[in-house]
Amino acid sequence: MMTPATSPLPIDLDTTIAQARRATRAALEAGQTLIQVELLVGELKAQTIAEQFLPELLDTGKTLRVMFPDMGATALARRDWGEEQFKISDLGSPRRPVETQIHEDDECFLVVEPSDVEIAQVEKLYIAAEGRPVVMLLPRLESVATIGIGYAGRQLRDRFLSKIETCYYIRPLDGAVLYRAYPSLWQVWGDAPPPVLGEVLLAETPTKPAGEALDRILMGEDEDSADRESPNAERPKKSPGLMAGLQNFLKALSQ
Repeated sequence: MMTPATSPLPIDLDTTIAQARRATRAALEAGQTLIQVELLVGELKAQTIAEQFLPELLDTGKTLRVMFPDMGATALARRDWGEEQFKISDLGSPRRPVETQIHEDDECFLVVEPSDVEIAQVEKLYIAAEGRPVVMLLPRLESVATIGIGYAGRQLRDRFLSKIETCYYIRPLDGAVLYRAYPSLWQVWGDAPPPVLGEVLLAETPTKPAGEALDRILMGEDEDSADRESPNAERPKKSPGLMAGLQNFLKALSQ
């Protein structure tokens, strides 16, 4: 029988960013050179999140370059932040390769909100960085997985995507949360069954659970029980506690 546990889940945006910063610092100190921070909790203002994220990277003592997907976002950041403590540039374009946007004295790169459209530029940046850390903040790479059909997709996964270390991740699910903070394992948290109040750790896995594996965790099954269970068996009802908390969290993030 599962018992309630102390949940690491954040209760507001400040806590979320603080956790993400610590996880990023831990990954960098462990020698990771290609990492990402994913906050799948609704619409977030990327520049605002990045501004709160910058101190952690500046505290490493490395010369920092912050990179945006396009010239518009780059110009806005330069206007608001200036370039006294770090450099700002975009990821380039077909006429301006990303290699021309970086310099030899850059020691760390923060790429803010890259999308699947910029995946080629990010890969080229990683290659050009030659071991210097590349941190992707709020990447929007949802459709990258779907383009990975066929030989080209397999090449992209093997060559680049498989090297990305997710150092921080939070995603609300139906009555649960998928969560990871480096160096911990991936975790799935859910509500404790009534009448117990609180949250329970449903599973911990070394890799990100997805698809059928995640479904089995959410339904409280293991691989054997999934085969044994009758298709007409009644599923236990989820209690509203965790979802209610998540709704408050999402509401707070949107403010």
